[in-house]
Amino acid sequence: MKLQHSPIEVVEAGTDEAGRGCLAGPVTAAAVILPPDFKNDLLNDSKQLTEKQRNLLRPLIEKEAVAWAVVHVGPEEIDEINILNASILGMHRAIEKLDVVPQFIAVDGNRFKPYGDIPYHCQVKGDATYQNIAAASVLAKTYRDELMRELATEHPHYQWERNAGYPTKAHRDGIRAHGASPHHRKSFQLLPSQLNLFDL
Repeated sequence: MKLQHSPIEVVEAGTDEAGRGCLAGPVTAAAVILPPDFKNDLLNDSKQLTEKQRNLLRPLIEKEAVAWAVVHVGPEEIDEINILNASILGMHRAIEKLDVVPQFIAVDGNRFKPYGDIPYHCQVKGDATYQNIAAASVLAKTYRDELMRELATEHPHYQWERNAGYPTKAHRDGIRAHGASPHHRKSFQLLPSQLNLFDL
C-alpha cells in the first residue's frame, strides 16, 4: 500500500515515537515536515521495514525533509511522569526543535496533548498511512536503536544491541542474573515476578 500525504494543505509535521514498550533506555520521538512533492514507495511504518531499509531511508529523509528533529526522553523522566506522558513530551520537544513552525500536527496513535495553539489530528496506525508520520517513525526507530547499541557496549549483559531494550527472554535473563542497570525503567515490571532489582 502506498502511503499518502495528508489532505491538509498547510505546513504539516508528522510525529511518532519508538521504545514505549521497552524495559530500558529512552522513549525516542521524532517530528518531520516533508515537502509537498515528496514521494518514496519504500517508506512505511518502521516496524514493517527491515533494518537495512530503515537505514537506507534515514539519510534520504534527513536530506529531503523541510525540517526534522529527534529527541530522547530518558528513564528518569519516564519513571516520574509515566510512559504515555513521556512519549507526548518527547513529541512536543521534537516539534519544538523543528527549524520550521508547523501549522498542523499529524500524530501517530490516539493520545496527544495540545502543543500551543497548533491544531492536530491523531491517527491510529498513522505511520502506515501518512508519509510524514512514517518518516518520523523511521527516524525515531533508527536513532533509538543506535543509542541502545552504544549503551550495550557499556552493559553487555542485556543484549541491547539485539533487543533494543524490549522485554525479550535474553534481556530478562540478563536482568535476572545481573540486576537492573541505571538505564532500566524503575516504574516498569522488569521481571514477571518483580523483585526490588534496584536494591541488588
